[in-house]
Amino acid sequence: MGQSKPTIALRPYLPADAPALTALFEASVAELAAEDYSDAQLAAWIAALDEADLAARLADQLALVATVGGEIAGFAALEGNRAIDMLYVHPEMARQGVATALIDALEKLAAARGAKALEVEASDTAEPFFRYRGYSPERRNTKVLGDEWLGNTTMKKTL
Repeated sequence: MGQSKPTIALRPYLPADAPALTALFEASVAELAAEDYSDAQLAAWIAALDEADLAARLADQLALVATVGGEIAGFAALEGNRAIDMLYVHPEMARQGVATALIDALEKLAAARGAKALEVEASDTAEPFFRYRGYSPERRNTKVLGDEWLGNTTMKKTL
C-alpha cells in the first residue's frame, strides 16, 4: 500500500519566519540541487541570499509558507503578480506535495488579482516540475553569483 501524502497547511509569511526560511533555503539548495549544479555553484547560490536579504525580499512580495504538522516545510513568493520569485522545499519534504500546494495557491492568487500569465526563472532542478505544471520554456539564462555562472530557464504559463 502507498504512503499517504502529509496534510499541508499554507499561511502568509511572517517576519519571524526569516531564520527558519533561511535555513530551509540553504538546505534545499545544498541537497536538492546537488545533481544539477557543482559544489562551487551551490556555495555561490547559498551565499547570495542571507537572512536579512531574504527577509527584505519576502516582505515586499506575496509570500506563503507551507507547514506540515506545524513545522515549516517550504515557501514560495509571488513578485508583482507576474512572476514566481522563489520556491523552496525542505529536502525531507521533497516530492510530498509541498511545492504543488504552494504553486497552486500562488497561481490562484495571481489569477484572482487579474494576472493572465505567470513567469518563473526555474533552476535546472525545478524546470521539470514547472514543465509538468504547464509552464513552457521561453529562454535559457545565465546568472552570475559571486564568481560562478548558474543556468536557469525562463518559463511562462497562461492562467
